[in-house]
Amino acid sequence: MKRDDALWKGLLEDIFDDFLRFYFPNADDLFDMNRPFEFLDKELEQLFPADEDDFSPKYVDKLVKVITKEGLEGWILVHIEVQGSHDRDFAERMFTYYHRIKDKYKKPITAFAILTDKNKAFRPTAFVQEFLGTKIKYDFNSYKVLDADAELLRQSNNPFAIAILTVQTALLKGTFDEEKLLDLKTELAKHLLSKAISKEKIRSLMRFLKLYIRFDNERYILKFEETLNQLANRQTTMGLEEFVLDRAKRQGLYEGRKEGLEQGIREGIREGIREGIREGIEIASAEKERAFVVNLLQKTSLDIPQIADIAGVRVAFVEEIKASLSA
Repeated sequence: MKRDDALWKGLLEDIFDDFLRFYFPNADDLFDMNRPFEFLDKELEQLFPADEDDFSPKYVDKLVKVITKEGLEGWILVHIEVQGSHDRDFAERMFTYYHRIKDKYKKPITAFAILTDKNKAFRPTAFVQEFLGTKIKYDFNSYKVLDADAELLRQSNNPFAIAILTVQTALLKGTFDEEKLLDLKTELAKHLLSKAISKEKIRSLMRFLKLYIRFDNERYILKFEETLNQLANRQTTMGLEEFVLDRAKRQGLYEGRKEGLEQGIREGIREGIREGIREGIEIASAEKERAFVVNLLQKTSLDIPQIADIAGVRVAFVEEIKASLSA
């Protein structure tokens, strides 16, 4: 899975209630927000098995069971697709998802296409098929991030609006230099911290902001990290050490490194996020440091600068290890 895909999947799970409120102003009247949401990712994978071709397109898709105000018997399904490129078969795929999900669950479905691509002409909203007097039309909710009003998003108190602003900024990358990009990311971070949002959601959104909008120059990664520390007084944002543990858990790399990393984290909290991780890795020994980088290279889709950032090592060190693995 590409990194952006993983970020979207995690974000949708962390702020799904805000996603519903973003698209349905009366969401609290429609859905029982006190009931937990059930994410049916495994069930969706069974309906749509992964293609054996490793080079086939990968998509961000979520299927969520939501309890309505009618009670446990009145649940519905929310299907979400995040599409980041032009695909002429996208609308048909949305329809295929619909009828397979409907066949399995026999429940009402509302579907969303979040379009995060740069193609202004790509705006799928329906699948239509007609042949010899037989016709079918499947409409679905479609949201083009490029079309979103940035000022209205800034005025919104909904955390999901900040996610859309983040994606908009990423789409603009390439139209200005990295210094300007740093300013824009910093502005978004300040905007996020100014909102009355729970600590958990701030962490999730800050992680999304940090990793979705990427710098090409490693120096700006460090500058942005320093800026975050200053803005949040090293308390509000998700620390790099928490990201390492969280990501490692997801990738099955957590066991065997927890003790060394946690010891480094405890010491590092007093000195700062980046120093803490580096001290933790040093405590875990140089051998574990290399093993950690190897596992990130082999079992995640993170790029070299991000792995270097997470492990607290030089980019050249990661490149050297990657080269040795390829030899």
